Amino acid sequence: MYLQMRHHENKTLSSQKMQDRLINVLLVEDDEVDVMNVRRAFKKGGVSNPLFIASNGLEALDMLKSQRGQSPVVPLERRLILLDLNMPKMGGIEFLQVLRADPDLKATPVVVLTTSGEDRDRVQAYNLNVAGYLLKPVTFEPFVQTMATLNSYWSLCEMP
Repeated sequence: MYLQMRHHENKTLSSQKMQDRLINVLLVEDDEVDVMNVRRAFKKGGVSNPLFIASNGLEALDMLKSQRGQSPVVPLERRLILLDLNMPKMGGIEFLQVLRADPDLKATPVVVLTTSGEDRDRVQAYNLNVAGYLLKPVTFEPFVQTMATLNSYWSLCEMP
């Protein structure tokens, strides 16, 4: 009986630790096909993190901030932003500039996930303290692997 209870306690603690390790992922992406690919890659790769979607930088900022006394759409704990650079209204670099200037948001980790292999974009992004700069794989299987690897890495990280 004690062993069964102990096993149940360990299982509960393990589930709680997994829950504590979940990452609230905000995908900032305007291309519906890319959004669908990320969702499919999460599912196929077994990524169980909550995924929030913003179609541009302005929408992303709104989702990250409290509005009229309400909690933000993206929970404050363990946030990670996957950011495309080429978007309407507010592009990725402009979004990063605003994010890094905001005292409440500046520590939020951001990984750029883009088709832009331009050196200028990469340098600007790293100058704005991104945690990584990844080119979107062209085919789906490498994309799944990229998402699973990213998930494994960030699940291990201690986050602000």
